[in-house]
Amino acid sequence: MHFIGGVPRPLGLGLLLLGLIAPISGLGFRRGKLDRGFLGEPSKIPTLQRSLESEDLWFEQKLDHFKASDGRTWQQRYFVNADYYRNDSSAPIFLMIGGEGEASAKWMREGAWVHYAEHFGALCLQLEHRFYGKSHPTADLSTENLHYLSSEQALEDLASFVTAMKVKFNLADGQKWIAFGGSYPGSLAAWAREKYPKLIYGSISSSGPLLAEVDFREYFEVVKASLAAYKPECVEAVTRSFAQVEILLKHMIGQRSLDEKFKTCTPIKDSIENDLDMANFFENLAGNFAGVVQYNKDNSPHATITIDDVCDVMLNTTVGPPVTRLGLVNDMLLKESNTTCLDYKYEKMVADMKNVSWDSETAKGMRQWTYQTCHEFGFYQTSDNQADTFGGRFGVDFFIRQCMDVFSKNMDAKFLDLVVSATNENYGALKPKTTNVLYVHGSIDPWHALGLVKTSNRSLPTIYIEGTAHCANMYEPVKTDPPQLVAARN
Repeated sequence: MHFIGGVPRPLGLGLLLLGLIAPISGLGFRRGKLDRGFLGEPSKIPTLQRSLESEDLWFEQKLDHFKASDGRTWQQRYFVNADYYRNDSSAPIFLMIGGEGEASAKWMREGAWVHYAEHFGALCLQLEHRFYGKSHPTADLSTENLHYLSSEQALEDLASFVTAMKVKFNLADGQKWIAFGGSYPGSLAAWAREKYPKLIYGSISSSGPLLAEVDFREYFEVVKASLAAYKPECVEAVTRSFAQVEILLKHMIGQRSLDEKFKTCTPIKDSIENDLDMANFFENLAGNFAGVVQYNKDNSPHATITIDDVCDVMLNTTVGPPVTRLGLVNDMLLKESNTTCLDYKYEKMVADMKNVSWDSETAKGMRQWTYQTCHEFGFYQTSDNQADTFGGRFGVDFFIRQCMDVFSKNMDAKFLDLVVSATNENYGALKPKTTNVLYVHGSIDPWHALGLVKTSNRSLPTIYIEGTAHCANMYEPVKTDPPQLVAARN
């Protein structure tokens, strides 16, 4: 899903799930997604198991599952860990679903699911998602080639993979396959059980958005609520800081002051008349808080700065007025992403995003995940009310414009409404026609707004963890985990 994928900064799902856009050369958070995908690696602190190797394995996959006459194939990467496998007809198979970033072999040795595997004697497999990491179905990432990138093709990949692995490992029909995924793969885990109940016995869907939505305005509402849960005054200070940015923008001296405070790569005076540049500028500043909230206190390499850290800066009156404190928060995030200046130029972002080479920076997931949001999900994290905390500069039109400028002029508002409706129709949105899926969400994570958080049907149980963020239950357990997270994992 900012997604999940991800929404990737392409959209945040998160992603992991989904896991949307601002300048690539700016912060590492775009559309709710870190450059490395929503989920990232399984632990901040390497465990002893991590040193054990998991080699890249390759599976011959069809390019187009929906066209029988198309015989083209490609090599899809996967990983195996059989260390805990009981190798009898009752042992389960655990399938970790890859998402909107490179699949990490570290998940084969770490993460909560590995502890479950040890307990149940399971065989562990992880399949990388088509078009991410090293799983390259086509020669490049042209818009024409991205036609083969969709959740439906990815689910067919999973079905083919499961069928082939049953033969490869001589698995009995009665052995239960359990799918795991976080962020966008959390959605895929739920949908895999829905679409292939004969192959997937059950799924654990962590932080997976089920409702596709073009204008995901709830995202920043949860960001505000999560900041307020630490201290209500924090939201007030953030609101005042954004209002002060607007005031400073009105005058040349104020604009120069903002350049200094926010370490802009190019002077604001050159962009003040460019609404797209200014939308990008504000979306970056809001994204600073979104990224911190989304991964707050996860045992994840993403989560180095917490809500407490940014709110303590925003409430520190000794360093200057709120706008100065907002600049200090921006400094923290620039430093974390090893970036020297804040790049908010819209045309540069679009030019970077249009690079179709597998060797480009955007090929780490941003171009692909953005395409998926434009073609299936929306998930655009907007703020279009001038009186609101994050202002009114980046409404849904800003994100739809990116789809049109990066991929195709046909991807307009009407197109987005159609494809998002089709996605919800296909998968059932918040009323899935499935059973035996466990949906897990954290109250701090903005993606919970698009997921199932209440149990209304015993065959679709939910766990809602107060005070935890995106995919928190999936990461390697640590002694400092709060009791409600420990209980959720159990």
